[in-house]
Amino acid sequence: MLQSLYIKNDKRRYVQGGKHMNTTKECSRNMAIAKFIIFSCLGIFLFFVSININGVNVIPIQHIINFINAKLGAFLPYYTLVMVSYGGIMPIIKKSYKKSKFDLFFTIAKAFGIVIAVMAIFNIGPSALMQSDMIPFLFNKLVMPIAVMIPVVGVAYVLLLKFGLVEFIGEFMQPVMRKLFKTPGESAVDALVSYTGGYALAVLLTNDFYKKGVYTRRESIIISTGFSTVSTSFLLIIANTLDLMDHWNLYFFSCLVATAVATAVCARIYPICKEPADYYDKPAEVKATKEGNLFARAFESGVDTAQHTESLATHLKNYYVGDAMKMASAVTASILTIGLIGLIIANFTPVFTWIGYIFYPFTKLLCIPEPMLAAKAAAIEIAEMFLPTLLVTSAPIITKFTIAVTSVSAVLFFSASIPSLLSTDIPIKMRTILLIWVERTIISLIVAAGIAHLFF
Repeated sequence: MLQSLYIKNDKRRYVQGGKHMNTTKECSRNMAIAKFIIFSCLGIFLFFVSININGVNVIPIQHIINFINAKLGAFLPYYTLVMVSYGGIMPIIKKSYKKSKFDLFFTIAKAFGIVIAVMAIFNIGPSALMQSDMIPFLFNKLVMPIAVMIPVVGVAYVLLLKFGLVEFIGEFMQPVMRKLFKTPGESAVDALVSYTGGYALAVLLTNDFYKKGVYTRRESIIISTGFSTVSTSFLLIIANTLDLMDHWNLYFFSCLVATAVATAVCARIYPICKEPADYYDKPAEVKATKEGNLFARAFESGVDTAQHTESLATHLKNYYVGDAMKMASAVTASILTIGLIGLIIANFTPVFTWIGYIFYPFTKLLCIPEPMLAAKAAAIEIAEMFLPTLLVTSAPIITKFTIAVTSVSAVLFFSASIPSLLSTDIPIKMRTILLIWVERTIISLIVAAGIAHLFF
């Protein structure tokens, strides 16, 4: 997995395990231009251009996923069980539980995920947990799609992230980052990689920049609580679960807009605005400004990345061997346990209903259908960002769309992003995290509901 981003002499290099990976052979400039343009356009095509095949009009990645699901058929649950089992056993073998209390908790959660998967496949367990909206729904509608989707989306993920597209877009964003989000220009690439790569990568990048003196404490909090959401592959799962694939582009860019708006607003209000603007050690040296117009600089950044990166075959090999299967197994194992706990609390206790009253005045004023359900779904996202999706599967489309966007743009949740943030060197209190979550959820509801009412 990409561990940090290294910027020197205005040339971006990827770093693995904290050491500069400078083993790649540079290709010619013409080859680099071709790689940048062709692979970036192919990645965009796979993720954002809908095509009609046999009457089904969705993006190419979804067609591939549908094909694999059809071919796996009855074997899919057992494939998922293998993935969950790997994710549950490996932390025990590697003794990950010794690192911290968070690691101990998630090791136990992942191990128990194996038990839940067995219960789902063989339909054994307490009747209350085997109801159609509990373990079977969690396993069939969420965990099995994740087990297939993460490896498949890796193809588009590599094309979008590894051949200069992020750097190209990031160069355009740099001039406005300070104005919009009160962060330095370098945060443009950080924010984009965070949003497309997911929270695990995001907090590592931000922590690295904080320790190098690129960010102040306040700026690192803005980025880590503002853009460190789930990766685009998980958006596909949400869209599929809520039957939003016909509106995929609208949904994707709505998540992008809601995340940006929430981050821009939160950067200017309490508690972030009161965070100290001090450095971890000392500020980093200011880089020389690039020459040329904005497009030329952006194009050069993209081509430079394509020129110094590994081949497509190497990236795909590293992704599937080192990332995709490990990520899919870890996520499916933990979500089974965290998700089930969340569903039990949601269905058998009033906890999330109580928390939901924080958001009920907003869901009511925003004319979101079934406002109390929407408020409860917004509340449950703090436990696990997939859980709101499970609560609103039968709700009207405006409610589904609003919650689908909000669960992504709220960013912070206890099953992953919050522990990841707390494990860094960025000084932030739990009280601050929770207050930022409430603010982001309210802002996201307003933005998402506005877009939903406009288009549906």
